[in-house]
Amino acid sequence: GTVDIAGAGFINFTVKSDFYTATVEVATTRAAGDTLKLGGAIRGASDSGTDSGGVVGGNKRKRVLIEFVSANPTGPMHIGNARGGALGDTLAELFTFAGYYAEREFYVNDGGNQVKKLGLSLDLRYKQICGGETIQLLKDNAGDGEVVSDGLPEDAYHGEDIVVNARAYYDAFGDKLLSETETVRRDTIAAFALPRNLAGIEADLLKYRVKYDNWFRESEAVPKIPHILDLLDKAGATYEKDGALWFKGIDFGAKFGVQEDFVLVRDNGVPTYITPDIAYHYNKLCEREFDIVVDILGADHHGYSGRMYACMSALSGDVSRLKILLMQMVMLMRDGVAVKLSKRSGKAITLSTLLDEVPIDAARFFFNLKDADTQLNFDLDLAVEESNKNPVYYVQYAHARICSLLKKAAEAGADVDGADVNNTYVYDTPAEQTLIKTLYIFEKTISDAVAAFNPAKVARYALDLASAFHKFYDTCRVSGDGVTAEATAARVALIKAVRATLVSALGILKVDAPERM
Repeated sequence: GTVDIAGAGFINFTVKSDFYTATVEVATTRAAGDTLKLGGAIRGASDSGTDSGGVVGGNKRKRVLIEFVSANPTGPMHIGNARGGALGDTLAELFTFAGYYAEREFYVNDGGNQVKKLGLSLDLRYKQICGGETIQLLKDNAGDGEVVSDGLPEDAYHGEDIVVNARAYYDAFGDKLLSETETVRRDTIAAFALPRNLAGIEADLLKYRVKYDNWFRESEAVPKIPHILDLLDKAGATYEKDGALWFKGIDFGAKFGVQEDFVLVRDNGVPTYITPDIAYHYNKLCEREFDIVVDILGADHHGYSGRMYACMSALSGDVSRLKILLMQMVMLMRDGVAVKLSKRSGKAITLSTLLDEVPIDAARFFFNLKDADTQLNFDLDLAVEESNKNPVYYVQYAHARICSLLKKAAEAGADVDGADVNNTYVYDTPAEQTLIKTLYIFEKTISDAVAAFNPAKVARYALDLASAFHKFYDTCRVSGDGVTAEATAARVALIKAVRATLVSALGILKVDAPERM
């Protein structure tokens, strides 16, 4: 290549023509979905990792645990969980593709105030059913589907799922709980509803192409709390005040944005909500010894994340292995107007109802188009539109168009299956060179996305590659009249490389790559 001074502080770099040939050759051999072989490197490999993730090429892969969604099992998942599900699952795919060993985990909050509130709500509905009352879920005056309190206190759960679970219990066991104490009644019916809710959550996530490796329950972490408190005491991180046990948030958390001390155990001996979570994170980092632990949480967990970093710093002295990603809100748009969501759970748009309206491919792609720390406006109309305005359609159409071109080239007599890069052909058109340069940065895109814990880089890369291909298609013929056999072979090799790379990128996003559209 050459380097020229272009004046005014600019330098022009011109690459050799064999750069383009070599890039296509490397990309052509990149089998779609082939992990651990990007440029021959074993990404994520480390001799220091444990062997439960398997060994590749003599190196132990770094182990990554990604906890995401973890919706309270008190009702259906909302639209924020839909974004978290796509983000977390794609991040796991990204790390796996890059050569790490990744596990997906759902943290089940089966204790605490949310479950108590669930028991209260179920109990009230159950008593209404036992009394023969007609339960009618009404719309408010705005007509947005918000549930009017129907004999339940304002802070109870008013959703239809509460009625369904209460009625299911009544159908199975009748009114026998009426003779029990309020505590027994609420605990019993909540214990009945929780596994039903979790089964519904799991089914919705499977529909969304998300399958978890682990379901870790808060109740598993609770017995570990005394040990954690003892470790924190030995680290000099706690003190007693007014009968409660406090964590020295200022001393251990100032660098994480913590500005005050906070309570771990109340004066009545009951741990606060964060304490079992500390035990859970200690389990992930120090007992199961994952090399990287990722939490994906809502933006309202900003204070929580600082506190968790502080606590884990006190326990382990090192929080570099913990990464807490805070995810901003989703705004659903229809006809250019924000869709009003119910403030209560009764008629809010859930993951299930979203997937009834929007294709799964579109949902997963749209949720990963923007960085997690930015608000996302999800255009419901665009997600179902079959045009190049729809980004997922645009990328999938590029793949389908390549498949069509390869079929036509084969019909014209080209050796599509065995076509290799012709070292005598020069990729000299701007469209060819731009497409090849885009292919060239795929591996760096993967590396950058892993380093930033950001799958959006992959989605945006897929868009860029599709755009470069469509421009190539508009200006360069692959086969047919006027195209030499040499050019056909070279361009077949090029678009095969593009196809394999598109499939890899879409595979990380768990988005289909159709051959026809």
